[in-house]
Amino acid sequence: MKTDRTSVLIFANGVLDDTTWIAPYLDRARAVIAADGGLRHLLALGRRPDVLIGDLDSLPPGVAAELAGWETEVIRYPAAKDATDLELALLLARQRFPDCELLILGGFGGRLDQTLANILLLAHPDLTGHPVRFVEARESAWLVTDETRIDGRPGDTVSLIPLGGPARVVETTGLRWPLRDETLAFGPARGISNELMGELAVVRLGAGMLLCVHGVQGSRGAGEQG
Repeated sequence: MKTDRTSVLIFANGVLDDTTWIAPYLDRARAVIAADGGLRHLLALGRRPDVLIGDLDSLPPGVAAELAGWETEVIRYPAAKDATDLELALLLARQRFPDCELLILGGFGGRLDQTLANILLLAHPDLTGHPVRFVEARESAWLVTDETRIDGRPGDTVSLIPLGGPARVVETTGLRWPLRDETLAFGPARGISNELMGELAVVRLGAGMLLCVHGVQGSRGAGEQG
């Protein structure tokens, strides 16, 4: 998924076993935010965040005592709160950087309930219309409510998963198994594992919401498009 937008990186406390692909994102980012334990990924990359937000109950050992000496804005919430740390980070980024795409790294893995809740944050009403994308080493995922394009290479995997109810697809172009004026029901897995036929696919949605998951093929990472 290509974008010309400036990005804000948000590191969540999920799984990031391989971080070698992240450097280009850090180089281009307007700001970097750590959602509580997501700080560990940044420290492994030799980087401190611009903002650290959350209840700070998942920080790496010894870090809490060092925070006062960092040039990092720390926004601490009580443990008894109604939002996850990633949710707080996303809403903060949406408010402060309204013109930036929000890229979530480390959003998957670990607890299943946390992973599902993270994905569903794409449909948060306060993020409506704002570009938010999960980025992993070999895949990316984002919400589709009207039209989207997928930039990649032939053989890349594209899955279209309805969220919250059925989704009516007006048409797709550039996919091995096209859809035209069809409804993807919430529950059945019909939209899984389609494929790019060329370097571009387009999905036009008439109603509902879709989670679009783009998996790249070969040795390139999700950030190496085209």
